[in-house]
Amino acid sequence: MATLSLIPLAKISPQSRRLSRCDVVRFSSPFTGTLNPITVPKSVSRVPAMVSPLEAISLSNLSGFPANLLDLLRASPATWESSIASNLAIFTLGSPLLLSGLSALGMGSAFLLGVLTWRAFEAPGFLLVATYFVVGTAVTKLKIAQKEALGVAEKRMGRRGPGSVIGSSAAGCACALLSIYSVGGSAFSEIWRLAFVASFCTKLSDTVSSEIGKAYGKTAYLLTTFKVVPRGTEGAVSVEGTIAGILSSVLLSTVSYFMGEVSAPQAAICVLASQIANIGESFIGAAFQEKDGFQWLNNDVVNVLNISIGSILAVLMQLLIFDGWR
Repeated sequence: MATLSLIPLAKISPQSRRLSRCDVVRFSSPFTGTLNPITVPKSVSRVPAMVSPLEAISLSNLSGFPANLLDLLRASPATWESSIASNLAIFTLGSPLLLSGLSALGMGSAFLLGVLTWRAFEAPGFLLVATYFVVGTAVTKLKIAQKEALGVAEKRMGRRGPGSVIGSSAAGCACALLSIYSVGGSAFSEIWRLAFVASFCTKLSDTVSSEIGKAYGKTAYLLTTFKVVPRGTEGAVSVEGTIAGILSSVLLSTVSYFMGEVSAPQAAICVLASQIANIGESFIGAAFQEKDGFQWLNNDVVNVLNISIGSILAVLMQLLIFDGWR
């Protein structure tokens, strides 16, 4: 077997540092200028070498790609620059899905929401909002033709505009800003995170209960009088929609728990607060929405009130009940 003369590391090209399984390779000797063959044992597949973080994600690691990606995204504290860059990458890759559920202006509003969310709560907070969007879009598309025939479908084939995005996320954005600027200090950082999760649990539950009720509800009741009304009537509820709304809230709070956003008791708080808030939203819709003197109280404004109630209730439950027992 021929021997290999000592070669300074700088003389070895990056390609020669990554040896594949083979029998013979050749290195150029700096002393003789000749090609000296050496035999590489079958058991040796790689020569140890310093590699960049990008080189570390090789084809052999693709099976763990989602975990690797999340590790990279959470590798450093979020800044405004990293939040914008992360959202640009994700929105570019996910644009076909996003455009199926958002108008062009709605997508712009969602981008701002994504940046704010990532800056405040990093990848877990962003993934929570992404879960809300995917589930909410899916139920909105259910039996869309039937909903359109009944006149109760969302406009633009279910694609939400900026008003809907803002109405669905106003409370969450407020919580994100309070967290970013450390309002109340470290003692309140957990409170803002809880309120953020509760706001999206509330909105997802409201969206799912409404859309499932329109698609599959057999009988809809007006909450103020319990009279039977057509599906899609403001303030109307159905058994099918109510059950689906509760399950969706449980789903999102569970996702939040496994991502470390809230504890198990806080996840339960989010579910309870969301259901109380949705009962209040149905009452407001039935009694006041776009009635005489309340023309300003449209669906987007009611959404803001709904998620705000859910967030406030979650905070009050945490402060008055759970913290009071400690």
